[in-house]
Amino acid sequence: MFRPDRLIRLRKNKGLTQEDLGNKINSTKGTISNYENGHSTPPSEALVLIANALNTTTDYLLGRTNEAHPDLSDSSKEQAEFEEFINDPEHGIFFKDYLKAPAERREEMRLIFKILQEKEKGRKPEDRQGE
Repeated sequence: MFRPDRLIRLRKNKGLTQEDLGNKINSTKGTISNYENGHSTPPSEALVLIANALNTTTDYLLGRTNEAHPDLSDSSKEQAEFEEFINDPEHGIFFKDYLKAPAERREEMRLIFKILQEKEKGRKPEDRQGE
């Protein structure tokens, strides 16, 4: 079953509007809106185009797997997850210049992110931050 929530999240994390995604797959903003609102389901040809445009798989968009980027190497997967994280408005302010930064600076920012992830691993929501 098609998962509109995944389409929305991936599209937004890539910084694309519905119109942008529509243009990438030779469709319209209205069609993308219908997919995202659950008013219609993309046909298989459109589903493949959407998956390619969003660097994911049709299986992920159909809810058959929870792995959004299964074909990526570990470092590419880490980068994809990091970019998804920083494109979220709630998190991205800290890394707002990442996408415009030189490669060396981007690597430093990814390392900082990795350190923060490791430090918070296993922390419960009720735990105080940094403990």
